Amino acid sequence: MAVTTLVRAPQPPTAESPLAAAYARLGEVLPGLRISEVGAGTPLPRGEGWAHATELAAGGAVLDAFLTWDAEQVRGDYGTEARPDVIASFGLHRYAWPATLLITIPYFLLRRVPRFPVDAVAFHRATGRLAVRPAGYACLPDDPAASLPGAEVVPHEEALRAAVRTAVAEHLAPVLEGFGPRMRRGPRALWGAASDEITEGLWYVGGLLGEERRAIEEAELLLPGSTAPYPRGAGFRELTAPDGTVLPTRDRASCCLFYTLRPRETCVTCPRTCDAERVERLTAPR
Repeated sequence: MAVTTLVRAPQPPTAESPLAAAYARLGEVLPGLRISEVGAGTPLPRGEGWAHATELAAGGAVLDAFLTWDAEQVRGDYGTEARPDVIASFGLHRYAWPATLLITIPYFLLRRVPRFPVDAVAFHRATGRLAVRPAGYACLPDDPAASLPGAEVVPHEEALRAAVRTAVAEHLAPVLEGFGPRMRRGPRALWGAASDEITEGLWYVGGLLGEERRAIEEAELLLPGSTAPYPRGAGFRELTAPDGTVLPTRDRASCCLFYTLRPRETCVTCPRTCDAERVERLTAPR
């Protein structure tokens, strides 16, 4: 007889963490993504639907199951089969986009930069839940949280931005190694994808928060150009609509490969999408 294991949802620490306000605000504007912190010594949740970042990085059966979700989604939405490397690219995006927000949103809202080693994150993609255990955070000297346990005080804003780049790289490096062989891409292309996730996640959520312009400025400061291991900067530029409205855009550093499913439906930030089409799409009634 099969035995059903009850998997409890992650519970928040007993005291509010220095990151809680940022994650709560993120949940308000993006309710499809829910972040729960677990206390020290509390295991991350396991069970049906949960994937630990360490398991994705290992590139084995858990990653196989994770990517099956993407393959089924493509069949259901587009009525076709996608190449294995396309499926892996979709799967990486759907993990890395929320994973980078774990770091960039506390930075954007609170000027606090948490660290998440690869063993500190579990993702339940069907419900959009992330269970996390931060391994400390960087902050500025005048931050009220600077004296709390786990704080690493850095001297200025540029040091804080460097902490963002380091924290994202620390978490994603093993994950990229797990996905890389399936994506058939080299390190430069993989880190280009990481650059895109940092930039476009912050840009999108900044817009939801009513702070798109500041989000663009912050992304450009975080990624001003080639900054190892990131091969490209945020790369924003401006277009002008017929009525004179200024429209921010950028060219992706990596390709999401969606064109392999719908060749005529490129992303608005795809280098294949000409500026005239971008203006038309950005100004179309919604």
